[in-house]
Amino acid sequence: MAKFKVIISGLEEGKSKTVELEGPNAAPLIGKKIGDVIDGTVFGLPNHKLQITGGSDKDGFPMRPDVHGGVRRDVVLSGGVGFKPKHEGERRRKKVRGNTITEEIVQVNMKIIERPK
Repeated sequence: MAKFKVIISGLEEGKSKTVELEGPNAAPLIGKKIGDVIDGTVFGLPNHKLQITGGSDKDGFPMRPDVHGGVRRDVVLSGGVGFKPKHEGERRRKKVRGNTITEEIVQVNMKIIERPK
C-alpha cells in the first residue's frame, strides 16, 4: 500500500505541519495531480481546502507540473523545478517525475487555500 508524508504549509503561524498517511487513508491522494484541491478532513484540518503544490518520489526526483502522467522521464529543462541554471540560456537534460501522484511518490507538498471563517 501507499505511504505518504504530507507537508502542509500556510498555517497562521507561518509554520508547516507534517502528516503521515498509510493504507486506506492515503487512497484519496492516488491519481490526483499538482494543482488539484482536496478537502482537509483527511489531514485533520476540517473545513479547510488544500491544494497540491508538488512532491518527490522514493528516489528523490521532484514532481514537475508540466510533465504529464505519473512516470519518470528525461526532459530538457531551462529552469524551474528540478534544475537551477548557473548561466543564462543554459539547458540540461534531467530526470523528473510527472504531475500525477502514484504509489511511488513518498512526499506530497500542499498549501492551505481556504480556511473556515
